[in-house]
Amino acid sequence: MKITEVETFLVPPRWLFCRVGTDAGLVGWGEPVVEGRAGSVRAAVDELTDLLIGSDPRRIEDLWQAMTKAAFYRGGPVLSSAVAGIDQALWDILGQSLGVPVHQLLGGAVRERVRVYGWIGGDEPSQVADAAAERVAAGLTAVKMNASGRIGRMPTAAETAGVVNRLAAVREVMGEDRDVAVDFHGRFTVAAARRVIPELAPLHPLFVEEPVLPEYTHRLADVVAASPVPVATGERLFSRTDFLPALRAGVAVVQPDLSHAGGVSEVRRIAALAEAHDALLAPHCPLGPIALAASLQVAFAAPNFLIQEQSIGIHYNADAELLDYVLDRESFAFPDGFIARTDAPGLGVRIDEAAVRRADRAGHRWRPPVWRHPDGSLAEW
Repeated sequence: MKITEVETFLVPPRWLFCRVGTDAGLVGWGEPVVEGRAGSVRAAVDELTDLLIGSDPRRIEDLWQAMTKAAFYRGGPVLSSAVAGIDQALWDILGQSLGVPVHQLLGGAVRERVRVYGWIGGDEPSQVADAAAERVAAGLTAVKMNASGRIGRMPTAAETAGVVNRLAAVREVMGEDRDVAVDFHGRFTVAAARRVIPELAPLHPLFVEEPVLPEYTHRLADVVAASPVPVATGERLFSRTDFLPALRAGVAVVQPDLSHAGGVSEVRRIAALAEAHDALLAPHCPLGPIALAASLQVAFAAPNFLIQEQSIGIHYNADAELLDYVLDRESFAFPDGFIARTDAPGLGVRIDEAAVRRADRAGHRWRPPVWRHPDGSLAEW
């Protein structure tokens, strides 16, 4: 079997899909994207195509090594995301060629269903209690919210109280039998995170996510030491070597993104590394159906899996929804807060190619907002 073509598709609201075709008629789908830099990743996929055309798609590890190491300059989110989407597509092809799901190729399932959570509150969280109630009514048993919107470098007493009060409002809706995670989104300094996180502990968040920016991973140990709440991080870490310092700092939960961190191949290794540090896996995935399908395959096979993010109903999805591009919507149903295991071959999702090609004709140019502090200086989004 040989790879004959690699196509990419810019699809609203902010995604990039890739389609890998073969001379055997099998087609694999992947989702290589950096949110806000989809065009850059599209160019990177095009460059990697030189390594792929004419190659056997089933030699996934050899192709992964070539894509990541057969150049002098390596790494970074654009290249890692390009590799991730292609890697997803290759695993999809391998599973289809053997008639088995990818999780079977990773050693077999260790669970029958995967717990999922959904976002509430948007970038400037308000009305979070109502949003949490809607998610509970939809069947979810866990949600995640931003700790704050734009916030000062050293939060005031009022800003800190706002973080606590929003979480308290959501906790009241969720009760004690459901979970709520709090995403700091890298908006807090180390000192601010150390001050604010203990204030949240009585409300028992599932975890606090990305309390500081990834470039300050060398300070994560200080945050962990001051935190009575489990600390999670990883959406902006892209390899095992990126995750190792965070794990040594004592984070409780790692959150690699299957569309950023080298795909199925690298994330399964990150999961194993986390297991060696007694940390849990909660893949980041505010993206589309292929990224979610790939994440689920790893989740079914990873012993240290905790919970899976999914983007159905997320505030970013204004122009299109995850289910708009799939033919088998029931495979992503979560009536009781869990997605059931499927034995469909490959990634286990059937993409509506006609819908994808129509969407690509419109494309998108999604960009994140640019925030500024009251003094005019740039603020973390």
